Amino acid sequence: MSAMTGEENGLRQHSAGELVKQLSAQTSTLVRQEIELAKVELEAKGKRFGEGAGMFGAAAIVALLALGTLTALILSLLDKAIDFSLAALIVTVVYAAIAAVLAVLGRERLRRGLPAAPEQTVETVKEDIQWAKTQAKSARR
Repeated sequence: MSAMTGEENGLRQHSAGELVKQLSAQTSTLVRQEIELAKVELEAKGKRFGEGAGMFGAAAIVALLALGTLTALILSLLDKAIDFSLAALIVTVVYAAIAAVLAVLGRERLRRGLPAAPEQTVETVKEDIQWAKTQAKSARR
């Protein structure tokens, strides 16, 4: 016969109803804590995503300005070889083709890039479920 710890001895003195009530209260507390953990984890990820999106947006604006300057340069160079209208049409068609390819690739990335679940919370919820199962088995004995 194994020696019981003080906690085990105290639990054995409670009725099954009291133990179920305690388990229910602990489970409610645990669920609230898991929800709070998920909030904290998602807020941190959201903040990093927002900062990255802001920097990406600024980079896109600067790249657009550079593209405008590059377009002027290309048109200036082509104007010496062919009619300006034809040069503008050629540059426009090239840009439209690049935009189409980027749109298709971007759409595919968005489809695959759905937000992931908060990993730490998922892991701790699995541990909590296992713990609750163990506690329920102990209460039945």
